[in-house]
Amino acid sequence: MKIRIKDNSIRFRLTQSEVSELGRNGMVSSFTEFVDRTFIYTIEKTNDTTLSAAFIENKIVMKMPEAMVEEWISTDIVGFDGQAGLVKLLVEKDFVCIDNTMEDQSDNYPNPSLKC
Repeated sequence: MKIRIKDNSIRFRLTQSEVSELGRNGMVSSFTEFVDRTFIYTIEKTNDTTLSAAFIENKIVMKMPEAMVEEWISTDIVGFDGQAGLVKLLVEKDFVCIDNTMEDQSDNYPNPSLKC
């Protein structure tokens, strides 16, 4: 799972297996280990009706409604957006990059722009 934070916006990108894990387990999580503490970013399936997020201690938790998760898994929908106070939220499927990149993209979604 990747996150991008710019000013008051947060974007989560998930691979195919991470989207499946979210559907199966109701949660997917990743982390970055800094010298003195670990930064955690998580998406949790909830009974809420809107996408939301919270930042508690060293953890960002995006809360994604169960209906959104089910729709996301079963359709070609790329993602969903929402707002948490001033922070804009976006969660989306991670596509294979068009340009050359050194990261492993074997679990990313096929990029629709590359279809012939």
